[in-house]
Amino acid sequence: MSDYIVRATAADGQIRAFAATTRETVEAARQAHNTSPVATAALGRLLTAGAMMGSMMKGEKDLLTLQIKAGGPLQGITVTADSMGNVKGYVGNPNVILHANSKGKLDVAQAVGPGFLNVIRDMGLKEPYSGQTMLQTSEIAEDLTYYFATSEQTPSSVGLGVLMNRENTVRQAGGFILQLMPYASEEIVSALETKIAQVTSVTSMLDAGDSPEQILGELLGELGLEITDTMSARFFCNCTRERVEKAVISVGDRELKAMIDDGEPIEVNCHFCGRSYRFSVEELKALRKMSRGNRP
Repeated sequence: MSDYIVRATAADGQIRAFAATTRETVEAARQAHNTSPVATAALGRLLTAGAMMGSMMKGEKDLLTLQIKAGGPLQGITVTADSMGNVKGYVGNPNVILHANSKGKLDVAQAVGPGFLNVIRDMGLKEPYSGQTMLQTSEIAEDLTYYFATSEQTPSSVGLGVLMNRENTVRQAGGFILQLMPYASEEIVSALETKIAQVTSVTSMLDAGDSPEQILGELLGELGLEITDTMSARFFCNCTRERVEKAVISVGDRELKAMIDDGEPIEVNCHFCGRSYRFSVEELKALRKMSRGNRP
């Protein structure tokens, strides 16, 4: 089944909820960046969160960026998403290999290390909205829960998970975000807290065959769950040769001349998808001419 996101409400609108299955998205990222298992798990969690948080935005051109800047061997994670389920991302060091943690799980927290989470929403205003919080556990889900509570004053519960096969392909990936509205009653808050405490991990639910709808059913079924809509999700990078040409031109005339004087073609790699773009010396000369407005 292709990846998708479910949006829902519960308790007569006192709770809004999102759930997603993202196995194909995370596997596409793993293949694009050739990530190690722990790097795949960390990137996959943030990609899943990004896809769901992107679906919270309204405008077609709205963009969300999630950045983890931390001191662990992973050297940070960057994810961007739009409002239509498209998400992409990369890690600083895709080759991190670590021993399992004390629970026998991939040690995402150790790979990420201490640092900060930045959330940037560009909704076409003069300045994008930006919020930053310190990482609490570096497990990503708990860090996003803390972010929502402190930066957006929205009590939330975030669950994220990536399960790997023995051959290091992605077996399962997905997550959920539950958020309490400001007018939520104490009774609903208490009922939700009780239910969340009973839930097993996201990956165990996915591996048991649960769909995003069923995950939300387990969490909110007793609170009047109403599915409002679904949307597809995918790993998608909008880089093109034209965009890369503009990036090459932007380095400036002096740098372009130096590249041409080297007499060798250059290769530009996209951070987000790993795609390579090759430019011959003649193509560099043409770009320089273009940048100089056809001046000699």
